[in-house]
Amino acid sequence: MAERHPMVAVGSNASLAQLRRKFLGRSEPPVIPMTWADVDGIAPGVSAHVNRSGYVPAAPVESPGRTSRLFVLWPDQAELDALDATEPNYRRRLMPVRRYPVTLDSGTRLPPCSVYVGGHGCLVDGEGRPRGLTDQSTLIRALLMESMELRRVCGATPESFVERVRDPAVRDAVRRLFRAEGRVAAQPGLLGLPVP
Repeated sequence: MAERHPMVAVGSNASLAQLRRKFLGRSEPPVIPMTWADVDGIAPGVSAHVNRSGYVPAAPVESPGRTSRLFVLWPDQAELDALDATEPNYRRRLMPVRRYPVTLDSGTRLPPCSVYVGGHGCLVDGEGRPRGLTDQSTLIRALLMESMELRRVCGATPESFVERVRDPAVRDAVRRLFRAEGRVAAQPGLLGLPVP
């Protein structure tokens, strides 16, 4: 374990199926330990972009005073490098323990953990608060209901949204629309964290 790097998983990296897909084709399958932990100061939010599969992915958001129950992955350096290559829309940053303590169930406080921070900012609600992560159908339905222009571009249902945003030009249009409609907040506090 001394050669492994603790990393807080806010979104799909906490899914075994997603990790398996990311490492598909490697000569040797990875063995990445995962542990539950309480993480102070961040919460699962929503990135202000759409991925190639047609979904709106998770991103950490600053949440002072809140504790989130999240997985900590323990990749070795080769696995970490492979994960970095699968995250073009994110920047890996190091979370200082004073600001973002990570505590295992045993009560052990971890050294600084890394986290993938969204490079596009996070989506906010009508009050300007970061949206909390929900299932995709609920999230996409809410986004469509709030924007006539988004419905014009992507259709009126989550299914039509997912189908249409598989086109890169539509994904770019949606990302620009999120910004134009004031649905995006920058995350300078997270992006400004140290690079590991």
